[in-house]
Amino acid sequence: MGIVAALLINLLYAFIIVMFVRIIFSWISPYPTNAVTRLAYRLTEPVLAPIRRWLPPMSGFDFSPMVVMLGAYLLISILRNIA
Repeated sequence: MGIVAALLINLLYAFIIVMFVRIIFSWISPYPTNAVTRLAYRLTEPVLAPIRRWLPPMSGFDFSPMVVMLGAYLLISILRNIA
């Protein structure tokens, strides 16, 4: 059980890093055909899209990445308590 929890924790940390990359790219707006940009959007959009439907942008800010990252940190703490 500990190995599975450790693997899931590492995957969640990797997802959080990709989420940060996407947030930074949304600020600097690199060329849309950039491979890293496309990868970050492909990995995070399936998770962010349902939350955006539930939580629309407020005053021009998209809070869905913050909700996803808080959820990821919550899962990490739960997994650490289990393992």
